[in-house]
Formats: sequence, structure tokens, C-alpha cells
Amino acid sequence: MSEAPVLFEELPAGARRLGRITLNVAATLNSLTLEMVDLLQAKLDAWRDDDNIAAVFIEGAGEKAFCAGGDVQALHQSAVSTPGGPCDYAETFFAREYRMNYALHTYSKPIICWGHGIVMGGGLGVMAGCSHRVVTEKTRIAMPEVTIALFPDVGGSWFLNHMPGRSGLFLALTGASINAADAVYTGIADRFIASERKPDVLASLQQQQWQSTASANHALVRHVLRPFAQESAQQVPDAQVEPHLGVINRLCDGDDVHEIIDNIVSLESEDPWLGKASASLAHGSPLAALWISRQLREMRLASLKECFQGEILLATNIVRHPEFAEGVRALLIDKDRNPSWQYRASRDVPPAELDAFFAPPWDENPLADL
Repeated sequence: MSEAPVLFEELPAGARRLGRITLNVAATLNSLTLEMVDLLQAKLDAWRDDDNIAAVFIEGAGEKAFCAGGDVQALHQSAVSTPGGPCDYAETFFAREYRMNYALHTYSKPIICWGHGIVMGGGLGVMAGCSHRVVTEKTRIAMPEVTIALFPDVGGSWFLNHMPGRSGLFLALTGASINAADAVYTGIADRFIASERKPDVLASLQQQQWQSTASANHALVRHVLRPFAQESAQQVPDAQVEPHLGVINRLCDGDDVHEIIDNIVSLESEDPWLGKASASLAHGSPLAALWISRQLREMRLASLKECFQGEILLATNIVRHPEFAEGVRALLIDKDRNPSWQYRASRDVPPAELDAFFAPPWDENPLADL
């Protein structure tokens, strides 16, 4: 296979063509780099304006992952090279990644995402922005940013706030892993299709009589995917979020965020999924738990554009702060899993310090023109 980090093809599809995108760095679970983001943006822009392209299909190389997120080690290197000051690579990466995510969310042509395997962080940002999101029996989704002192970005401020009950807040605070059934239930995926049907799905897409309007072509995609989903219904994994929603809502019903954190961390449950979620928050950054909660609260009624503008503000301030570098060091660089967080508990964080993460660090937001 080509060494290019992203592959682009134009497959014959009736009188028109189907654009095919493959994230092609299987060795790193197709983690996104700035180069990959720029390649995606350029091709999406070109295909948007090409009348011969009827729809787009996006997938990940290999069987392990669609995309495990952004290249966090590169972001870490950028952060530690200029401690406390502007982190050129990291800040450029976030701004261009969010711009690409926004382009996906607002794309007029159908984009089918084959969300097979690991879909985390930046990978979920890509999948969530697509108009037809398919998950499989191997899909494993998480936004575990609390463990590295980041936050669920790439549109998380939007899609987490639109999940049932308090499940979005719970998933954001704990980084709990969810499967295909949960993805459909929480609204970040549209259909479950068994992974072995992927060649058949692609073949069927190529056989359609694509129309001249985007709305008609969206209908054609639904027409193609629907029977494959119906035939795969018996292979859907057991749900985790929906059966636990009552517990999740009770845990997240606190007088303030500190009480919610206490509720989750002190949970005693023999349920392995809930237990793992509780432990993840307990070992995560208390400071990050606070900015995660506040970001979701402040973006609760925001537009999609405002969510991305808020995310670039928070992400910029976070990568300039040592908590992020320490979180990545402990989990991904030294791998000692023993981060030295700045505060032992969320109540120890001075309010003024939290406020500083939500103060614009520049005169104009880099995404002001979205």
C-alpha cells in the first residue's frame, strides 16, 4: 500500500464518482497529524466543488482502528518546547483540525464514515462530523482526555451536550469506553453494520444512479445502508450507556461539579463498566475535570460554530499549561501512569486559575471566520 498518510481515490459510480478516503497510518492506529489534517481539508474542498463527485466514503487502514485520535506525542513535544508560551505546532494543529471538523459537519454532499475498530479523540471528531456514520461489532469509542489533562474537543462540546440525559457529561468526565450500540443510542453514529459487509456496501454505493442534488443523494445513501443494517441487527453488541442511564443521571446530579466528581469517584459497584469509569476519573487530572465540566456547561446552548470557537480558546490555553505536558508524559511518554497533578482534588483549584483557561489568549479567535 502507498506510504502516503492519507489515500484518495475516485471510484466509478454510475455516471458519477464516489470519493474514497483512507487514513493510512495503521502502525499508529491512523492517528492524525497536521499533514493529514491539511490533506483532508484540501481534498474535501476540492470534492465539494467537483460536480462529478456524488458522495464521499472515509475509512481507516487496517483492522484495529478507524482513527485513535490526534498525534498527542507531537502536541506534547510542541508544548514542552515552549513552556508557558505559544506552542506553534500544537496551536496550528488544533485550529486546522477544528476547521476540518467543521467542514465535515457542514458538508453538503453525503459523507459515509466506516467507524470500525478504535475511534477515539480526533477520530471521533472526524466520525461525528460525517452525515452517515456506520459502526461495527469491533467499534470502540472513547474520549479519555481527562487522563492526559485535555478535554473532549473536536466538536465534543457539541455532540456530548446532545446526548441523552447526563450521559455526555459522564462520558466526558470519565473517558468511559463505549461500543457500537452506545454510539447509536447517544447519537454519534447512525447505523450498525457488520464489518464483513463493507465490500458489499462499497459495491452497492458504486451501483447507484446518483442524482444532481445533495438531498437526493443523501436519500440514496440511506437506501443503500438501511438493508445492511437490518441484516446485521443480530450482531449488535450489548449496550452499556442505555442500561446505566438511571445510575449515570443520579451520579451527575450534584449541587456542583465537585459533588458530581465525588459521586462518581466514590461509586462502589460490581459492574465492570461503571467501576472502570469511576477509576478513570479518580486517576485523571482534577483540574481537567473542572475545565471539562465548565466547557460543556458554557457550550450547552451554543451553535456548532461557537462550540469550535470555544474549543480553540480552551485548547490553546491548555497546551500552554504544564498540566497537559505532565499528563501526556505519564500516560504516553514515560508510561509510568503516575502523573504529578498540580492539585490533589477539584476543590483545591483556585477559581481564578480555572477562569484563566476561559480567557482569550489572543486578540482574535483563529476560527472567527467559520
